[in-house]
Amino acid sequence: MSADVLCLRPKADFERAGALPPASLKVAYRAPDDADVPSLMKHALALVIPAVGPKLSPALFEGATIKLVQVTGAGLDRLEQATLRRLGIPVANVPGGSNSAVAEYVVTAASVLLRRFTWADAEIRNGNYSAFRARMIADNLPGLEGLLAGVVGFGVIGLAVARAFHRMGCRICYYDPAPRDPEAARALGAQPLSLDELLRASDVVTLHVPLLPATTGLVGERELAEMKSGAVLVQASRGGIVNETALAGHLKSGHLGGAAVDVYSNEPPAADNPLLALEGDAARRVLFTPHIAGVTRQSAAFLFRSAWRNVERVLIANEPPLDRVY
Repeated sequence: MSADVLCLRPKADFERAGALPPASLKVAYRAPDDADVPSLMKHALALVIPAVGPKLSPALFEGATIKLVQVTGAGLDRLEQATLRRLGIPVANVPGGSNSAVAEYVVTAASVLLRRFTWADAEIRNGNYSAFRARMIADNLPGLEGLLAGVVGFGVIGLAVARAFHRMGCRICYYDPAPRDPEAARALGAQPLSLDELLRASDVVTLHVPLLPATTGLVGERELAEMKSGAVLVQASRGGIVNETALAGHLKSGHLGGAAVDVYSNEPPAADNPLLALEGDAARRVLFTPHIAGVTRQSAAFLFRSAWRNVERVLIANEPPLDRVY
């Protein structure tokens, strides 16, 4: 079977979002490990992939006739940039499509952790209604209003998250050596700080940086120790940004008020992941989600439609792709 487009995500994903490809494109849907993927790659004119998933072997692209690799999200972790540059294969993503979804996730997760909603749910199910209610009141738990939200990475997603916190009455600070829109930051009254200054001052720290050599392990033992006692961390960027062993230690000690973890060093996380091994109060301080911070019905529809429009633009209209990253 030949196809103009090879898509490495199920057709059902697009059907569910109401975002099937235009009739002008002939699409073959496959899983990355299907046996005929290498042969289909030799003839396809475009490859469509989700941002999340296993890395693609560079050998797949050797001798291919691909005119465009289109990612249905922002992340590029699955691709080996050097090979695609050498072969002259353009890669495009869909930046900003998940902004609202991620911002909603971060603000919600921060509120859930600060006010211990999931912890309270577990205690009530265990018959501890009165005792835990008394503990929550005695601990004088904060809401978001007036707190300092520290945003690490002030690109399009970081800015959307900052705006969401601002709408909830938070003060904003950020760390980014090259913020995408300094004027937008100033409009929010967002204060630029060094990473250490942000960690020491913020009640909520939220991460929105790509996984690069410079950001791998960005938040480790030293950085977590700098965080304000009782602060919460939201990790919805990429696995590998945070040292999970160090994070588990700071949750176990009670230094941190909580952590929302949406991404992991290995996905799915291994059974021996130190965060999964937490027990008692430390376990109650963690909110786990399966890499879905940016995934909503609305965001999926936007991402998929944008991706198909770009593929059609290249293959049918013979125009250069939008949002080309390399």
